[in-house]
Amino acid sequence: MATILNIETSGVPCSAALTSEGMILAHRENFEGRNHATMLSSMVKECLDHASSHEMKIDAVAVGMGPGSYTGLRIGLSEAKGLAYALDIPLIGVDTLKLLTTRVMFSTDDIDPDTIFIPMVDARRMEVYTAAHDFALSDLLAPQALILDENSYADLRATGRPILYFGSGAAKARDIFANTPQAQYVDGVEALAVDMIALAERAYAMRDFIDTAYSTPAYLKEFQATTPKHKVI
Repeated sequence: MATILNIETSGVPCSAALTSEGMILAHRENFEGRNHATMLSSMVKECLDHASSHEMKIDAVAVGMGPGSYTGLRIGLSEAKGLAYALDIPLIGVDTLKLLTTRVMFSTDDIDPDTIFIPMVDARRMEVYTAAHDFALSDLLAPQALILDENSYADLRATGRPILYFGSGAAKARDIFANTPQAQYVDGVEALAVDMIALAERAYAMRDFIDTAYSTPAYLKEFQATTPKHKVI
């Protein structure tokens, strides 16, 4: 199995992890806020130092591709590209929504095999970045930016299958879907590098790599800059 340096910066947490053969060898996380630009390099260095001290060769770099914070995604992908280029190793892109889903799959007990997994990443106001997956990680709903209302996920809710909502945007759905009996919520689910193992190792085994030079994050919508409001004197 491959030894992989994993980087995740799509949300509030900033994290890096060195993994091999399904095991976490070294990891660092910070949950204090969006200080990724100042924190990530030192986290990566600790992982690299661990590999060096144990005479381990890193086989690939995996990075969370989003959706999520525009700034965080750019910082993470830039760091990952630089490492992959400098070490002359492949680059793996990990879908953040599938990352959240696999974390819930592996950390939640007694999940009905018919469950629909709906990751929701906060995109401000009533908007979320979201998708829907089954246990095989097939897309029941394609990744998209979605403004939540009472009709959201209507087709999926109409199936009567159990639905798990989770991620930084899931709290927005509680009141809207209060009358949906099959709805359940998993709190505290954030994208972290330590949870990238399964997806990163699968991608490495399948040689599913992304272009080190030209790959871009999965923003799902165009960045919209706002004009600062000037005070009236």
